[in-house]
Amino acid sequence: MDWYISWVTSQPLTSAAIQFGILGTLGEIISHTLRTKKIGVPNSPLEMLGKMFAWALLGIIIKYGFTMMKGAVVALIDHNLLPAFCASGIGWAFSVSVITNVFFGPQMMYFHRVEDNLILRRWSFEGIETALKTLVWFWIPAHTVTFALPKEFQIGLAALWSVALGIILGLSIKPKGKE
Repeated sequence: MDWYISWVTSQPLTSAAIQFGILGTLGEIISHTLRTKKIGVPNSPLEMLGKMFAWALLGIIIKYGFTMMKGAVVALIDHNLLPAFCASGIGWAFSVSVITNVFFGPQMMYFHRVEDNLILRRWSFEGIETALKTLVWFWIPAHTVTFALPKEFQIGLAALWSVALGIILGLSIKPKGKE
């Protein structure tokens, strides 16, 4: 694990991009495979490459977002706008998760959808409501666990959560025509 900690510490943006590029794309492939019950990718090879780069960019944005939201929680605590319980431990992790998913999550999801639309040469926000609902039932609890870990592991776990959500959605969303 020392090599991983060294890598994410010395290369925070590159490591975020690589982890999200690989794991975010893997989550999409797993979700597609589970939905269609056929091993394969949801798009053409060129589109999948574009999606991998989109996930990589998202990893960098998420790295910045996590840092900003942690600073926001510190500022709220310093100005007595959050209780002292939020300054450490599970209170800290939960506070950062809620702030992240309320103030950063929706914009990030819309940005990611715009990325997908550009890559796939379409303009659709179908399913965005379902995506936004995951902020409450999936991302707030998942990121509470994420922010309870040492910071060196947070981006990697966030990227792994993308795979977990891909599995959950792949198992729960029926393909069109099979509803």
